[in-house]
Amino acid sequence: MKVKLLSLLLFAASAGLSAQSINDKELQEIRKGFDKENPQTIAIQNALTGNKNIRTLALNNELQGKIDHYFKYRVNVKGITDQKSSGRCWMFTSMNVLRPGIMEKYNLTQFDFSHNYLYFWDIFEKSNLFLENIIATASKDMDDRAVVEYFKSPVSDGGVWNLYYNVAEKYGVVPQEVMLETAHSDNTSQLVSLINERLRAGGYSLRELSAAKKKTTDIQAAKTVILKDVYRILVLCLGEPPVEFTWRYKDKNGDIKELKNYTPKQFYKEITPADYSPDNYIMIMNDPTREYYKVYEIANYRNTIEGINWTYLNLPNEAIKKAALQSIKGNEAMYASCDVGKQFNRESGILDPQMYDYNSLLGVELDMDKKARILTRQSGSSHAMTLIGCDTDENDIPLKWEFENSWGAASGNKGYLTFTDDWFDEYMFRLVIHRKYLDNKSLGSLKQKPVQLPIWDYMF
Repeated sequence: MKVKLLSLLLFAASAGLSAQSINDKELQEIRKGFDKENPQTIAIQNALTGNKNIRTLALNNELQGKIDHYFKYRVNVKGITDQKSSGRCWMFTSMNVLRPGIMEKYNLTQFDFSHNYLYFWDIFEKSNLFLENIIATASKDMDDRAVVEYFKSPVSDGGVWNLYYNVAEKYGVVPQEVMLETAHSDNTSQLVSLINERLRAGGYSLRELSAAKKKTTDIQAAKTVILKDVYRILVLCLGEPPVEFTWRYKDKNGDIKELKNYTPKQFYKEITPADYSPDNYIMIMNDPTREYYKVYEIANYRNTIEGINWTYLNLPNEAIKKAALQSIKGNEAMYASCDVGKQFNRESGILDPQMYDYNSLLGVELDMDKKARILTRQSGSSHAMTLIGCDTDENDIPLKWEFENSWGAASGNKGYLTFTDDWFDEYMFRLVIHRKYLDNKSLGSLKQKPVQLPIWDYMF
């Protein structure tokens, strides 16, 4: 401990800093800053020490009832999904964007995908990508930043839209009834933890083989053994994905129909729009820490070796809103992601920057702008949902927006969330939108070579 403290002091000295502990004089000054004789302070302290939920006390009651759930423009969607205790919001959202078209195609009152099927292949492919990354960096030290990042989280069930595109293109998709959810697709933490344990051990052994100068064929054979174990764990917990399937369904007219001997890839091609590709569906993002109208690519942020990385066009909110409104008017829902935990009233299903007044309750200034929140890791995209609605004023200027969520129909406003235009500015991060809704300046920016960002970048 003494050596560690000395190292910190030496570092501070070398950086031109004067490390200073809290002395008695400074502590007395800090204590005087808390006016414990003030009746209002006493009342607030009594309220806070007797109530474990600070949010309840900070709720801005003046705002309640002033924001409704009515929208001038709304995409034709139906049915709420539930990702349960999993991080698969990106997968649910990607599929929710496609569901309305499938229901129309097959004349259905309801439809859902098997998220379990795609989840299986997503984790399996992420496992292979991790092992290949470990082989590629085997000559680097264990404390190399990339190596540390890989071992910190070999796989997870989180992701973004490009991961859906990668794995669906490779393995296809199936209806919900073909491969039902299991206890471990509904609650993924134990499964992911066990797979990560196997992958870390396997990754370490691959590094040792590389250090021993083993042949590439021997290392790849060892990798296959690890993947066999991953596959076994996945099958035991999720079931084995079908190679082909038969799907029986009842349409709106009550007629029972059947699709026989379909492969998942055949079904994917049949239900997916012909122009559904990264060439036409563009991820746009609002990141004020970086230059707008630039394309960025996060290195190695994908799930398949051959798949596309997370790539996005950075735009100001004004350009994003114009494009999003046009998409909604065109009856096309969008994949969207945001920092959902900020200023969110779960009971009413409403998000607004003024929803909770922590500053007044605590007497402490907590405000930061979006750029500062991102750079300090106070804010970042935490959840994906489907953007489906917008309400505007008499000049068609947006007032509020609507998400279709994947937390079940009992959450928020019957499964939907309403957020104000001000909240959009502060906590919305990205959309996936058809290029036809982008303005000419944005389209022109897509021709650039992407700026490469590292896997440990602060936004991701």
